[in-house]
Amino acid sequence: MDRTQKSEAVAELNRTFNEVGVVVVTRNLGMTVAQSTGLRNKMRDAGASYKVSKNRLARIAAEGTPYAVIADLLTGPTALATSTDPVAAARVINDFAKTNDKIEIVGGAMGGQLLDAEGIKALASLPSLDELRAKIVGLIVAPATKLATITQAPAAQIARVLSAYAEKDAA
Repeated sequence: MDRTQKSEAVAELNRTFNEVGVVVVTRNLGMTVAQSTGLRNKMRDAGASYKVSKNRLARIAAEGTPYAVIADLLTGPTALATSTDPVAAARVINDFAKTNDKIEIVGGAMGGQLLDAEGIKALASLPSLDELRAKIVGLIVAPATKLATITQAPAAQIARVLSAYAEKDAA
């Protein structure tokens, strides 16, 4: 890798660090190409990304961003999982690590908050941003639906009584 490629890699990582909501640092312990490709596909489907990066370049790129706190985690064969949704990357990595012993969660950061491996696992158990939005919409819509049902009930009861009288008179 020559100097221009390194500077481009640093600029790209720096741009990523300024845009994402979470960074998860993993240690790769001999993953095969197929396993790595499978993980990347799962990450892409979840709206996240997974990238192996040189530790020194990642440290340089993290300087001046909220993710400068992960510098101490970048030792050995590491990779970075990132996503704008604070839960997506953590959830995919956590699920993948449960079924594959060749990847280890080292830690990460959410904004400027440094997280250890247990913090990443706890983050993975939270509902995603879309799930939270759906719950909020459901909570907002539910009272309106109940109110409409309650206001329609007396009119429906009156209609049933009148219908019963009409059937009684017709018979």
